[in-house]
Amino acid sequence: MKTTIFISSVQKELAAERRALKDYIQGDPLLRRFFEVFLFEDLPASDRRPDDVYLNEVDRCGVYVGLFGNEYGPESAEGISATEREFDRATAKGKVRLIFVKGADDEGRDPKMVALVRKAGGQLIRRRFTSVAELTAAVYASLVEWLERTGNLRTKPFDAAACPNATLADLSRERLTEFLSVAKAERGYAIGPRTSTPKALAHLNLLDGDLPSHAAVLLFGKKPQRFLVASEVKCMHFHGKEVEKPIPSYHIYKGTAFELADQAVDFVMSKMDRAVIPQDNAVASLVKYEIPYEAVREAIVNAITHRDYTSNASVQVMLFADRLEVWNPGELPAALTIEDLRGPHPSIPHNPLIAEPMFLATYAEKAGSGILDMIKRCRLAGVRTPCFHQKGGQFVQTLWRPKPGPATQVTAQVASDVPFGAEKRLRELASALGLSAAQVTAQVTAQVVAVLGAAVGGGQSREQLQAAAGMKHREHFRKAYVEPLVTAGWIERTIPNKPTSRLQRYRLTDKGRVWLAAGKF
Repeated sequence: MKTTIFISSVQKELAAERRALKDYIQGDPLLRRFFEVFLFEDLPASDRRPDDVYLNEVDRCGVYVGLFGNEYGPESAEGISATEREFDRATAKGKVRLIFVKGADDEGRDPKMVALVRKAGGQLIRRRFTSVAELTAAVYASLVEWLERTGNLRTKPFDAAACPNATLADLSRERLTEFLSVAKAERGYAIGPRTSTPKALAHLNLLDGDLPSHAAVLLFGKKPQRFLVASEVKCMHFHGKEVEKPIPSYHIYKGTAFELADQAVDFVMSKMDRAVIPQDNAVASLVKYEIPYEAVREAIVNAITHRDYTSNASVQVMLFADRLEVWNPGELPAALTIEDLRGPHPSIPHNPLIAEPMFLATYAEKAGSGILDMIKRCRLAGVRTPCFHQKGGQFVQTLWRPKPGPATQVTAQVASDVPFGAEKRLRELASALGLSAAQVTAQVTAQVVAVLGAAVGGGQSREQLQAAAGMKHREHFRKAYVEPLVTAGWIERTIPNKPTSRLQRYRLTDKGRVWLAAGKF
């Protein structure tokens, strides 16, 4: 018999979170075996008092999940909201209570809701969340822990289970600190980079007792492949349309999930043509790849995040003359079909404790939107819609390259033939790079345009900026372009206090945007 979960709060403020949480629980292959979910808004019209209905449902449920937001909600004649009455009833009936508070702090929260949050905190451990992904991961961990504690579940899911033979000493404190810096700055994560390792891992639900879980090792391990050999990513480049030996370019990448994503994306982007496109009063499309960078990144991050890590197979990234194929071990969740992926669909991550940190580190966007965004970006770029299929226990994503033609043979060097107009802008560029006006050739101008254009969206790595400029020598690119443009205030680091961080990203500043948009190229 399934246990009923009562999700509290009828406030409109948290309607999206409530619905997403129900869809997640009902769609997850593990949780749906044990739980059913009650949402008040799903009830049909009835000749019954609302407060009688929801309090009766609290009495009937096995697990009470309280979602507390900023609003206290409509009050009864006694001045008590439905949310607080539900919590009090669950307390009086001895129900299992799991409390999740939206927001990193109580700024802007109704005073009565602040009091309720404090009352709950005086009785049990509550968790804060700032996004749906963070909420679902936290609820998932709490429900799995309850199932294990009650004896309903004797084997933990892979991502939550301890990694055999691994200890906290096998994790990189530097990588964890850098992650927390990015998560705090970009996603408003509740804890900062100075948080102790055990506390940070506990907050991310990455501990199994006192030991790091598989997810912790994959995300922050010093050498993840020492424990999980098949977690590597294999990248191949073929000149034709079929798998043929010898393979012209073949790399096997190792590292954390974040490093694997960066390395695989860089491999693909370095093999594709790109163009600097002349624009009138616009800069967003100055650099154009055959397949949109964001779509490539989404496909690879999907594979690394959602693969079946119990499989001995590895993620494979294969670039052909006409397409990019990304293979990852595993099957779609039973609740989803290939056709479902082409429309709005719930996020049912295979490894939710890996998916949440990938979101917090900005490698993935909001739950359920990644594939839709991939499809949209390919459509806007004028390339064929991506295809998805299952084959031999592997989930395959196919992104199409455009057919060969004059428009696709343009590289970043085309900008060297584009005249540079205003003398004032030439002087500004020369000053920013520490050069004389005579040293600023058309090629230098084109490379700066490419760098700034790539940084428009923000969150671009040094490797990505270098690829956009079509340059090969890393140290020359850093000294001649990145450092001068940062010093001049045209681009800025996302982690300014750690210039050499492996999670370092660069984004365009207002000063750089003004220069870039000031004229034609």
